[in-house]
Amino acid sequence: MAHFAKLENQKVITVVVVDNKHEANGHEYLNGLGLVGTWVQTSYNANFGKKFAGIGDTYNESQDRFEPTSPFPSWVWNEESYAYHAPTPMPEGDHNWNEETLSWVAIEPEPAPE
Repeated sequence: MAHFAKLENQKVITVVVVDNKHEANGHEYLNGLGLVGTWVQTSYNANFGKKFAGIGDTYNESQDRFEPTSPFPSWVWNEESYAYHAPTPMPEGDHNWNEETLSWVAIEPEPAPE
């Protein structure tokens, strides 16, 4: 089965499955069904769009790839992993990112019930 992402202003708003016999003309096929819009093929194995499109992802047309929304303004896009990364690596253990201080904050374990 083929997968196509519908775009509005380059943002993914839905992803649908199309029978393989319509894969080559998926955009036209979906528009012909009344699902009018811009459709771009995506795939789980990253043959199309570098990663499987998710709702809210942005389609970067010049790079022909789907990019997730950055979790924080300070995070940087990594061309090799096709993902956003914190400006500093996460230390060992459980941590949350604090955008105000631009640092990782250790998560304190929940106390065991008595």
